[in-house]
Amino acid sequence: MDDFKEKLIALMHYPGISWNAVFNYLKKDSSLQMKPQYIQQNLFSSKSDSTIPFKTSLQTDMVMEKIRQYEKDGIKAITLFDENYPSLLKEIYQPPWVLFAKGNLSLLRRQPKLAVVGSRNATQYGRSAIQLMFPKLVQNGVIIVSGLASGIDTLAHEYAMKNNGNTIAVIAGGLYHIYPKENNELAREMVKTQLVVSEYPPDTKPLRWHFPARNRIISGMSNGTFIIEAKRKSGSLITANYAVNEGREVFSLPGSIFNPCSMGTNDLIQQGAKLVMSSEDILEELRL
Repeated sequence: MDDFKEKLIALMHYPGISWNAVFNYLKKDSSLQMKPQYIQQNLFSSKSDSTIPFKTSLQTDMVMEKIRQYEKDGIKAITLFDENYPSLLKEIYQPPWVLFAKGNLSLLRRQPKLAVVGSRNATQYGRSAIQLMFPKLVQNGVIIVSGLASGIDTLAHEYAMKNNGNTIAVIAGGLYHIYPKENNELAREMVKTQLVVSEYPPDTKPLRWHFPARNRIISGMSNGTFIIEAKRKSGSLITANYAVNEGREVFSLPGSIFNPCSMGTNDLIQQGAKLVMSSEDILEELRL
């Protein structure tokens, strides 16, 4: 690992670090000299930020030992400047500076990818739609990207694998803190042949704001986003909005007007998302 990459990865361990803080620091110190006082003065400008304690350089033995431990645990850190960083993800607003990944790294560069998200309270209708559409999607080489959440996300990962396809999970928090806990086994299975990624260092516990933030990565690395069951106030719609803003395709599964979990997807169709009734509706837009 070269010196610049090592320092950038170490920088992500700084308490309270933000995307803009890293961006502004890189503009002032492109070689990442990492001098403690310089970091304190340049990363944090507000009085509240400046109260964050900083006692030693980021290149302390403790931080570097953590990074070495990631390697031992099979976790790879991929920076925005690395060749194997997903090309589509570089195009989004505030792409992650670092992706911490475990599993089949080749999936990051392969295309096409389809983000599949939806309600945590998946119904049999949503499950049946996945069962119907996934076989042909994965047969055509579509990689399924989702968030390892309960409900539709879990089904998307599981059925991609059941159909001998590939899938990527983008999680909130770090790789040592899988959420929800009931998906620990699924995550362990995925890292064997699939891929689990996060923009946070592995020992980061998931916080509330991590969940909407990771949605930009799910849609950002994908050619299109497919919403399966979503209420009108749903995190899945955040993912759809990210996709729209990045000029990516948005697909939506229509549902009953009596089902609250279909209100959000029906609204998306009214707003211009492509109505999906079969896998062909997606494949033709992905030109497969």
